Amino acid sequence: MAAAEGRLSDGAEGMTESEREGRKTKDPVDAAPPPFRAAVEALRGARLRPEIEVDQVKPPQRLAPYAYALEAAVVDGDDDLADGRLVLLHDPAGHDAWHGTFRLVTLVRAELEPEMAADPLLPEVCWSWLTGALEGRGLSYGEPSGTVTRAGSHYFGGLGDRPPASQIEIRASWTPREGLGGVPDTASHLAAWCDLLSQIAGLPPAGAGDASVVSLPQRRGPQKS
Repeated sequence: MAAAEGRLSDGAEGMTESEREGRKTKDPVDAAPPPFRAAVEALRGARLRPEIEVDQVKPPQRLAPYAYALEAAVVDGDDDLADGRLVLLHDPAGHDAWHGTFRLVTLVRAELEPEMAADPLLPEVCWSWLTGALEGRGLSYGEPSGTVTRAGSHYFGGLGDRPPASQIEIRASWTPREGLGGVPDTASHLAAWCDLLSQIAGLPPAGAGDASVVSLPQRRGPQKS
């Protein structure tokens, strides 16, 4: 994914080139509390299936004092089979609705085969994929909530030659259990989330001890709708 170019903020005039570069590249995570910094570093160091391409993106600004966001796509050649976003939120003071100081928020979406789209139990099945992915990694979590939305598109006029299409979208959030030092195992939660992405994309389960994994580089994220 190409780096975005932005304007220098006020007060940048008169700065040396190295000072301007340092100002532009300063990581806001560096100023965050230690538990959040540790949780983010675990996300950055996670190792995932090679079919999953991940990129850091700008997080939402108003959901919590501290936030970090990733976008991912399950890629097969030139096709994105599924994509989504995972956001880590942190409020050191705690949050009544979270019952903790951290929260994970996600959006996952994928195109569906017609026979799968017609299954009346599809929403319940998709939700079970999320909870099953977390439990399959042995993760403890609380206060899960979310929606599963199934949508269909029919094309007309100049687009009339396209076949009908169906999509599934999962929006969910949960509170990861905090471990030593108040830091949740965010790397395992990311791996579980990628398990969900892989499943909704139709990939076979990765074998136990699968060594064909890659670290999180700067790579392109999901297609934009």
